[in-house]
Amino acid sequence: MALDSKIPNGPLADKWTNHKSKINLVSPANKRQIDVIVVGTGLAGASASATLAELGYNVKTFCFQDSPRRAHSIAAQGGINAAKNYQGDGDSTYRLFYDTIKGGDYRSREANVHRLAEVSTNIIDQCVAQGVPFARDYGGLLDNRSFGGVLVSRTFYAKGQTGQQLLLGAYSAMNRQIGRGKIKMYNRHEMMDLVVVDGKARGIIARNLVSGKLERHSAHAVVIASGGYGNVFFLSTNAMGSNVSAAWKIHKKGAFFANPCFTQIHPTCIPVSGDHQSKLTLMSESLRNDGRIWVPKNLEDVQAIREGKLKPTEIAEENRDYYLERRYPAFGNLVPRDVASRAAKERCDAGYGVNKTGEAVYLDFADAIVRYGKEQAHVKGLDENNKALVKKLGQEIVRAKYGNLFQMYDKIVDQNPYETPMMIYPAVHYTMGGVWVDYNLMTTIPGCYAIGEANFSDHGANRLGASALMQGLADGYFVLPYTIGDYLADDIRTGKIDTQLPEFERAEAGVRAQLEALITNKGKNSVDFYHKKLGKIMWDKCGMSRNTTGLNEAIAEISALREDFYKNVNVPGTLNEFNEQLAKAGRVADFLELGELFAKDALERNESCGGHFREESQTPEGEAKRDDENFTFVSAWEYKGEPAKAKLHKEVLKYEAIEVKTRSYK
Repeated sequence: MALDSKIPNGPLADKWTNHKSKINLVSPANKRQIDVIVVGTGLAGASASATLAELGYNVKTFCFQDSPRRAHSIAAQGGINAAKNYQGDGDSTYRLFYDTIKGGDYRSREANVHRLAEVSTNIIDQCVAQGVPFARDYGGLLDNRSFGGVLVSRTFYAKGQTGQQLLLGAYSAMNRQIGRGKIKMYNRHEMMDLVVVDGKARGIIARNLVSGKLERHSAHAVVIASGGYGNVFFLSTNAMGSNVSAAWKIHKKGAFFANPCFTQIHPTCIPVSGDHQSKLTLMSESLRNDGRIWVPKNLEDVQAIREGKLKPTEIAEENRDYYLERRYPAFGNLVPRDVASRAAKERCDAGYGVNKTGEAVYLDFADAIVRYGKEQAHVKGLDENNKALVKKLGQEIVRAKYGNLFQMYDKIVDQNPYETPMMIYPAVHYTMGGVWVDYNLMTTIPGCYAIGEANFSDHGANRLGASALMQGLADGYFVLPYTIGDYLADDIRTGKIDTQLPEFERAEAGVRAQLEALITNKGKNSVDFYHKKLGKIMWDKCGMSRNTTGLNEAIAEISALREDFYKNVNVPGTLNEFNEQLAKAGRVADFLELGELFAKDALERNESCGGHFREESQTPEGEAKRDDENFTFVSAWEYKGEPAKAKLHKEVLKYEAIEVKTRSYK
């Protein structure tokens, strides 16, 4: 089938306004006749559920956690972007649009990105109205920061963790609708399959995770808001429950899966400490506003640090390599995530890593403490040359800005980051690939939508920091509620969808057969055994750099691992009970298919762009080298029974409003 992105005609800045003016609407009275299922309760799912219910639709919302407020979005620390230009530093809708396109290395849709930039300002207003406690400056205006890849301050943040505060805002809006009976909330339920009737998405099969019972739920449209697939790497910054299953189920029912190889590696994470870990700890990118990143210049100093004979604070300024400032003078420590991550890898691979495993660099706040301390001393009329006083005052300012992160680091690493530099290393974070959607956020299955991180995103090949929360809330609050009405306008006389239809019967039988096969297998290896093996293959061969040999090996190894999984996995317990291992087994089974498609996509894309770095395609300076002539397209994969047989469809990306350039942050 030919891909139709349904991008409206007309000038870029007018597309969304004109589109909203022309699409079909559903009257308030008729919305009461229509059911919508939303899978996932992160920022995208919670905001969509709340808004659709507010409009009058009957919403059923599903999450596998015990409460919708435990969705993974709540762990997002850094902030949310909006082109408000509060600092007067030259921000605008166009600048946010351009930064996002450039940050994604020119591998995203112009129209979608411009729409995202347009609605970004509405998001902040909406969240303030909900009572989200954004930080404010001394004048009472909302405070903001600069994040990687931009030259302006547009990242708004809240005390504690921004994701937490934003999700609580969406959650309160949801709760209001749950109280009104407009949202039926299904906690501890996992979507197991999509039900397609006469070519349209008409419901799901869900499993009650407490009782193990399979349930049929029908609706006139299904919205997938289940997040990304970073846990295909086993170790990532995501909660262990985060999985690809809902997105993968709809892929197997006909939804194309786009750009699976586009994964983001976050540069500021606490390094791995051993093989006991199931999660890596994210440290907010906001730290890069004040922290300077460096490694020692001399290998003998590196060795002495590793052996505990030398402290980083004892290394003289002239013997430190502030490598981001050296390589990218215009942006310095605030280069985009993909650039910062590869630069850290390059230094560590060259032998300059500063922890025992050789995989860490320093993030140092000493200069910021002195700078803030002197400023405060001046403000208070105190002695700017008193080093102890300056240090004390400076630490107070840094504590006010980043105290929660410093505390977390201290508790995990047992080092005081006010006195000694933090150690950081890149880790798998966000996935820009996902279910292919058109301009209306509909997948290739009519009536099935994907929003937030679950879709292939407006970010391109790399996401700028603080844009994930922006996209999730944009889709849920301001895009989907308009576009879904265009489709549902034809369903106002359809009536309830019968769950006794043969399509529901077949879908439930298929799910039951898979679960029974897993539970009766009684092999010799645990589910985690396979997940860890898959994760190692992915990190070693599909991680921060990829090459032809490694990718071919990964495809073969993942295929063999998947075969062994079905022969030798051991899932304890029974079907009809709370069985976390069974739930995990189903998710790992999906990861074992996705991992192969991921490697296949990375092999097919014989260029470097954003977070996808092919060693065969780099500049003499070691930067990503795009091939615009052959790869300016979205890779959309059609399921054909197994990953090896997946069929590639290309959506050509056309740039009319901007000039495609070689990305430079120097």
